[in-house]
Amino acid sequence: MRPFTYTRVDDVATASAAVTTDAVARAVQGPGDTAFIAGGTTQLDLMRDGVWSPDALVDISRLPLNDVELDDGVLVVGASVTMADLARHPEVVRCAVLRDSLLLAASPQLRTMATIGGNVLQRTRCRYYRDPTVTQCNKREPGSGCAAVEGTARTHAVLGVDAGCIALHASDLAVALVALDAQVRLHGPGGRRTIPVTDLHVRADDDPSRDNVLGVGELITHLEIPVPDARSGYLKVRDRASYEFALTSAAVVARVEDGVLAHVGIGLGGVGSVPWRARRAEEVLRGQRASMALFEEAAAAELADAFTVTGTDFKPELARRTLVRQLRDVTEVTA
Repeated sequence: MRPFTYTRVDDVATASAAVTTDAVARAVQGPGDTAFIAGGTTQLDLMRDGVWSPDALVDISRLPLNDVELDDGVLVVGASVTMADLARHPEVVRCAVLRDSLLLAASPQLRTMATIGGNVLQRTRCRYYRDPTVTQCNKREPGSGCAAVEGTARTHAVLGVDAGCIALHASDLAVALVALDAQVRLHGPGGRRTIPVTDLHVRADDDPSRDNVLGVGELITHLEIPVPDARSGYLKVRDRASYEFALTSAAVVARVEDGVLAHVGIGLGGVGSVPWRARRAEEVLRGQRASMALFEEAAAAELADAFTVTGTDFKPELARRTLVRQLRDVTEVTA
């Protein structure tokens, strides 16, 4: 790990200005990187591995962003709230899809450190991206290729990818957030803006070198999470029962009225270069009478255009089964 400067700030405006001013200076002086750090559970790993070597870090862990409030049916969560604290909130305990996406992630120790904002923005766990000796990585070095396409790719993505990059977005929480129609509040040099979580991340087949749409000096201040008037659940399929990333996962929010799907929101994990909103499946399901046959049709439609390589060819079928099972469990439909 190479030397870097460290600054601690205590308000959002100062934090944004610190990164923005530093970035402008470094653009003139030469290559460099300045970034925010809070829990640091991903960033410190990247720094130790030599994948990411920032010149400066701005510590935002003490910003006044650790509040959780219910505002007219919307849970407003500060970006500095830890995963463990959010999982204990009474409204979250009652919301199965949100609660389980938190409790099935990482380990108890990491959930105590990791912040909500950091979890949503976490970097890919692609083994090739995280190995600086691998030269073919379009995410680290645009135009260099993708070693994962011809390498061991079992834990990689099949949606929102192409031969240029099959890196996976690993957040469990973000999968639940897209199913819940959550939004993120951002603050930066240009002021404040609010965008859907579905617009926060950049697909690998659009631009593998970018993870998200945040500008220089822009940070997440809060998440807005609608509390659903519906049943929900999060199913995570993985190689072992704890401390493991998803091979596939499904977050489902559904309300059935007189046997008809009046509302449905679906997120898929373990398969996308971004937290995957299953819009094709939702279109098939919405307004239709719930049945196992309908669930099969919807899941097949969502995975129809999956891009697979040797090692990920099992994922579309596993994801299809994961989604069908979770739709069945949330709607309590068996026929």
